[in-house]
Amino acid sequence: MLNITILSIGAVKTDYFKLAIAEYHKRLGPHAKLSLVELAAESFSESQKIAAKKKEGKRIAEYLSRRPEARVFLLDERGMELTSVEMAQKLDKINEPIIFVIGGSLGLEKELLERYERLSLSRLTFLHEMTKMVLLEQIYRSVAIINGKNYHH
Repeated sequence: MLNITILSIGAVKTDYFKLAIAEYHKRLGPHAKLSLVELAAESFSESQKIAAKKKEGKRIAEYLSRRPEARVFLLDERGMELTSVEMAQKLDKINEPIIFVIGGSLGLEKELLERYERLSLSRLTFLHEMTKMVLLEQIYRSVAIINGKNYHH
């Protein structure tokens, strides 16, 4: 059984994203141990962007330092692009806990991007709420592929 944490900056506030995220969380229940962890987003003005991004990066780094056994994937539009089948194959080969990290509106700190593997859901930039929903759907699709379920065609 997959052990997956989705770590994100900021809470999901939009109702339709909340519903979709809850649906995929429910669907994954029998197939994966899934945790959704939301760290607070920093408020910032234009002149505070760099400091805010550093604070968010520090929070992420502190969380990840408590999970050294985990395989970490940062969601980044410049990351590795996989097909759904390739993602399923990748997840199927991982035996340790997996943490997917979704940055806030300012993105992810350079130090994190240099340290961990990066994964792209698209070259486009999405709201973090949408990213979480799409990621959960792709994890569910991966589990369906791994288990030979009739979901992916």
